Amino acid sequence: MGAITPAAALEALRALGDPARAAAAAAYHATARPCLGVPVPQITELTRSWRAGMDIADRVALAAALWDADFHESRIAAAKLFVQARIRPDAAVWAEIRRWVPMLDGWALTDHAAEAGSRRLAADPARLDDLEAWARDPSPWVRRAAFMFTLPWARQRHPRPDDRDRSERVLGWAAAAARDRDRFVQKAIATWLRTLARHDAARARDFLDGPGMALKPFARREAARGLRPAPGPGQRGR
Repeated sequence: MGAITPAAALEALRALGDPARAAAAAAYHATARPCLGVPVPQITELTRSWRAGMDIADRVALAAALWDADFHESRIAAAKLFVQARIRPDAAVWAEIRRWVPMLDGWALTDHAAEAGSRRLAADPARLDDLEAWARDPSPWVRRAAFMFTLPWARQRHPRPDDRDRSERVLGWAAAAARDRDRFVQKAIATWLRTLARHDAARARDFLDGPGMALKPFARREAARGLRPAPGPGQRGR
């Protein structure tokens, strides 16, 4: 099977659309971008079938076309084309994902882009340098992306020294952003800390007792959900 064309890909998405779901999605995401009303699981299945017949160059070209088509679901499909741990070479894939970042304008698209982008960061951790300015970007969605893209370093149970240094770097961004008043940036920081807390409670607790005191109360509560209660007197930690 040959590579699917952008026109055929869009037609496949439209065929799965539903006007009622589209209206509900537009309201839920508070977006003026056209919505087709295609559930994410169906988009995932479509893009998985498309990837099977495509080389990397074709996949990048299709993802670019789908992103630029500017439907909510076509942008999700663009990101789903890159949700794969092993893509080699992946420089063009990373360049395309980075192209999207200044155009992020909602939590759902930010998080779908991060699902793809985090895998490319894990594949080449030196790319973390590309994110240095994101946590200070004027756009709250780009600031959110800095934390959602770097979640792999919050998930590591037994990080190597270099990876621990990278997670400390992200915690430094979080400390600087703790007073950010944007709700979705606060939620992203909380997600990062909650994820870290599940296997490194001490570092998450230290952050919450330090720079995390500046987080909004809801974000502190969300972050603390990953913490187990501290052992009381006479109790042994597990």
